[in-house]
Amino acid sequence: MSFQLRQYQTDIIDQTRTLMMQGHRSILIQSPTGSGKTALTASMLGTAASKGMDSWFLVHRRELIKQSVKAFSNVGIRHGVIANGFQEDLRHCIQIGSVQTLANRINRTRRPKLVVWDEAHHIAAGSWSKIFAAYPDAFHIGLTATPERLDGKGLKKFFNRLILGPKVEWLIENGFLSKYRLFAPGGIDISGLHIRMGDYVKSELNSVADRPSITGDAIKHYLKHARGRRAVVFCVSVEHSKHVAAQFNEAGITASHVDGTTDSQERDKAIQKFETGETLILCNVELFGEGFDLPAIEVAILLRPTQSLGLHLQQIGRSLRPSPGKEFAIILDHAGNTQRHGLPDQEREWSLEGRVKKKGDAEATVNVKICPKCFAATFAGATACKYCGFVYQIQSREVDFKEGDLEEVDVEAIKRRKKQEQGQAQTYEELVALGRERRYDYPEKWASNLIKFRQAKRLGYR
Repeated sequence: MSFQLRQYQTDIIDQTRTLMMQGHRSILIQSPTGSGKTALTASMLGTAASKGMDSWFLVHRRELIKQSVKAFSNVGIRHGVIANGFQEDLRHCIQIGSVQTLANRINRTRRPKLVVWDEAHHIAAGSWSKIFAAYPDAFHIGLTATPERLDGKGLKKFFNRLILGPKVEWLIENGFLSKYRLFAPGGIDISGLHIRMGDYVKSELNSVADRPSITGDAIKHYLKHARGRRAVVFCVSVEHSKHVAAQFNEAGITASHVDGTTDSQERDKAIQKFETGETLILCNVELFGEGFDLPAIEVAILLRPTQSLGLHLQQIGRSLRPSPGKEFAIILDHAGNTQRHGLPDQEREWSLEGRVKKKGDAEATVNVKICPKCFAATFAGATACKYCGFVYQIQSREVDFKEGDLEEVDVEAIKRRKKQEQGQAQTYEELVALGRERRYDYPEKWASNLIKFRQAKRLGYR
């Protein structure tokens, strides 16, 4: 194998190996989009093959099959492919497989001793869980940037250990992910839409998103902030995607549409034209939101509102892969997802339990500030827009005054005290007790994540 792993990738593999040696057979690895999970897989499977272990790398889209085949071949890892449209060769220890195809060929293949799952947040789905259940004696390693189902439910049913990779902020600071500029002009009114299975009802969503005025606004902001750059547009439906592509073309901006039903050769041709810059806009429906590795993407245009944090992060992550000459990525959020879920490099907690939504969370917003002049998004504490210089005004409120003296709250002193308390709590039990004293909703989860954060910081990638 002729490739060099980054230090944080080696650390993740070491943690995985340790857990496997301790007898854990189902381990989930969380690492952000673009952090190199395919390289992790190639290393793990290459090691397994050297020991004669039959191992699988399972993906769920044709593009990801081709992408994985190319990546494995580039580093000299011999492998077979189990997927429709590919020549099957079961002589190799390593097989790159399509989830859908393998679910129908379980009895025709050798039993694997190691199964690595790409985009493992889908593992509760029918074909995925069928394969998982068929090999209870194998080691199952899941890979995902967002370790929860798209409806926010956890994956504890399938994995019993979670390994946390580097933070998005750290990856950006160290050049492993691209810097970004995010503009959130909004425009899609989702008031009154119903939620089913954790997300907006697609038929209702399509009626409010597939409008010429919305697309026209997207074109206007593309020309203002990203003219001439290659952009992937995330749409609600096939019809919506086709309409968006048509409007871009009418505006003199070369665009094409692809979806899961597009002929494979036509799809490959569209991607190739996009990569070379012959086509600037690539509109899609649920095709490039996960795993798709194309650093040529310079812009992400969001036209599909979603309640799913996982889906949001998967989509914006497409634009964050660095490439030569790419100073920064541009994200144009017309769907309001930034206000719902936060910025790409915002600190987030992950656990196998998932996120439990509280009553009223369906329309909850996060602390993100949108510039009223240029629509740039930034953290809520900003005093001025870093792009156009607009100074945010502090909104005053009229209040009723009562007699009595008030002492100013020393916020910094409170922060210092809380930080000191955390530093003094060294063990898991002490941190849980502190979390309970502070009335945290999930003190055990908070304590566990803080310990993992400390360990990662000592390793140098926090």
